[in-house]
This record gives sequence, structure tokens and C-alpha cells, in this order.
Amino acid sequence: MSVQPLKLGVIGLDTSHVTAFAEILNHPDHPYHIPGGTIQIAYPGKPSPDFALSRDRIQGYTEELLRDHQVRLVDSEEAVAEESDAILLESVDGRVHMEQFMRIAPYGKPVFIDKPFALSSREARKMLDMAERFSVPWMSCSSLRYGEALSEQLQSMASESIIGADCHGPMAIEPTQPGLFWYGIHTVEMLYRVLGRGCVSVNAAVNRDYDQITAIWADGRIGTVRGNRKGNNKFGILLHGDQTTRYANMSDHPKPFYASMLESMIRMFHTGIVDIDPDETLEIIRFIESANLSRETGRTIQL
Repeated sequence: MSVQPLKLGVIGLDTSHVTAFAEILNHPDHPYHIPGGTIQIAYPGKPSPDFALSRDRIQGYTEELLRDHQVRLVDSEEAVAEESDAILLESVDGRVHMEQFMRIAPYGKPVFIDKPFALSSREARKMLDMAERFSVPWMSCSSLRYGEALSEQLQSMASESIIGADCHGPMAIEPTQPGLFWYGIHTVEMLYRVLGRGCVSVNAAVNRDYDQITAIWADGRIGTVRGNRKGNNKFGILLHGDQTTRYANMSDHPKPFYASMLESMIRMFHTGIVDIDPDETLEIIRFIESANLSRETGRTIQL
């Protein structure tokens, strides 16, 4: 990685992620500080009027970013792209990601797109095509993918073949980000970190308080996602190997999920090398679409 710090720009200031990222990136005294780039410029974006978590939070996070992290505001997505070395697209509403990405892709700067990457596989494919057209290095994920508790358990099972996984976590429903696109995406990302691409079918069992998604991979492996709207709201994953079964409680490790994810992101910004296959990101969107359809119909959906 280059020793020259990058000038980072943020688009979308309606999420707590922007201040959490700035704390880690901009302040060398942070216990999990990551060198290599600081957030210096930002465009707040337009709040979504029908999405309270966007509409009601953008002013507070914008003020905090300016007050505590010495960030300068600009007036458009294009201005961020022009003035930065790399971009964090952070708008909390996944519905606006495609339009925002189309505005900045022609600049060819590396981009991190916060979850959800898109709210349909059609939009996701258009974004992938745009990234290829302008040679844009990019990544999009949930920070849960990089949780140290999961990474440590996977390392401890390096000599085994993983034959399945059962994930659990909170699954609040947000109408503007349908079904699993809001909080369910976190557990789906954990599942894909372990099993990778190749899911062929999903089936959802749903009631008011819980979801249980059962997914089958082409090679016969089975993965499940349990979403809780009542009771336990902790993230965790049971890893089934061909020799042992181990559990990763994602709250066990003191290192924030964000810090581990930001390490990968900063490395991508410097090198252009992405450790998440774009086709895996696309499959995750298709997985969630299929799980949502199964939630609505009760049918098993083929990917």
C-alpha cells in the first residue's frame, strides 16, 4: 500500500456509518485507527422524504461530521468525485445508489458502496456494467462480513471443508428497503462469506416475529438465515465443517466490524484489488430478491 494518504470523499450523510468511519480513519489516536486515507470532503445528498431514518438524521450527522471531523461540504456528487482520490457512497436509502453511482462512475475513482448495493438485480447489473465500462474498482458489503469473531473461527477451521452454516441476527423490516434488504442483508453477507457463490434455491418461513430462510447450494451444502424481530438481537453463525462444528458470536471480539471492513476498503482504494467477487455481490442481491419473493408467496424460489 502506498504511504501517501488518500483524500476520501463521502456521498450521503444520512447514516451513522459516516461518523463511525471518520472516527476510525481521521483520528490517529483511535484504538483501531487505519492509516492510508482521511475523509476530507462530503456531499450530504438529498434525504428520502418517505424514509424517516434518512429524512430525520441527515442534519445531525452532517453537523457532527463538520464539527468533530473537520470535513468540508461540497454541493454535488460530481464535486466529490472531482476532488477526491476515492469515494464512499453512503446514502442509507439503497433506492438512490444506482443514480448516484452513475454520476460518479465516469470519473474512474475507486468506490465503496454501502449496503444494500442495490434493491434489485436489474439495477445491480447496470451498476456492474457501468463499473466495467469506466474501469472503476469497487466493493459493496455489510461490515458483518469482516467480523473478527467469524474470521478467527474460519481460520481455526482452515484444514476443514465447510459443509454448511446457520446464521442469526436482528431482522427489522423497513418498507422502503423491502424484506431482507434492510437488516437481513447482514446475516446474508455472513452466510456468503462462509459458503461463497453457488446458491440455487431459497425457501422462507415467516411470521410476525421471525424469519427462517433455508438455502441450498449447487453442491448440496445448506445454509440458513434466522431473522429475529423479537428476543435475541445478536449476530452469530454456526459453522459446520467436515470435522467440527464451531460457533462465532459476532459480539465476542472487541474490534469493531467497521474497522476490519475499512482495512479491506482502504487496501482496495490504494491497489484497486477487491477481495469480494463482483458476481458474488450480484448473487447476494438475487438471493435477497428470491428470499423476499418466497416470504410473500411461501414457495421455494430458484435463483
